[in-house]
Amino acid sequence: MTIRVLIADDQELVRTGFQMILDAQPDMRVVAAVADGAAAVAEATRLRPDVCLLDIRMPRLDGLEATRLLAGPGVENPMRVVIVTTFDLDEYVYGALRAGATGFLLKDSGPTLLVEAVKAAAEGESLVSPSVTVRLLRHLAQPRRSPAPLPEPLTERELDVVRLVARGRTNQEVAAELFVSLSTVKTHLGSIFTKLGTRNRVEIAAWAWESGVVS
Repeated sequence: MTIRVLIADDQELVRTGFQMILDAQPDMRVVAAVADGAAAVAEATRLRPDVCLLDIRMPRLDGLEATRLLAGPGVENPMRVVIVTTFDLDEYVYGALRAGATGFLLKDSGPTLLVEAVKAAAEGESLVSPSVTVRLLRHLAQPRRSPAPLPEPLTERELDVVRLVARGRTNQEVAAELFVSLSTVKTHLGSIFTKLGTRNRVEIAAWAWESGVVS
């Protein structure tokens, strides 16, 4: 299976570099590379790529609004969006999570992490690099309020899964650490999604940091 990718960044050098790296992979193909958010939304809607790599600061439409239109609440068939950012734009990343992004990537992360980020997003994994995402989430999602009581509380095992997801573990790593099967982890995640009203692993992680489940 070939992973089809859309790249949106107003810096031509970034677009070209990302495209060269991804097109060099045997299982990836860049189907569009655009310079602004409006073009990203238009091309993504037309082409339905498997993964959209979006910069935050772009002309016409920024990455936050583009993410909201492609993957936000109310979008019938949300796409998988990975935000490409720099660490000093934390507040924007937090907004991107709430807008529906499934992950984020630092621009200077290098080709290996870029490829990993795209593969992870295509497979439904969100937290690609703990060294990146845990720092961001810890910085961004300080407990801001007492969380509203859940209609159905999480079980202790579900909380274990939440804590590991919030620390950047993949499904396979969660299964290994909890000594359960991969299918059991997926079952727990399905229940967690329903109880928290979240749609992806990043939202689970953000909820965990906000509510103080991890610290």
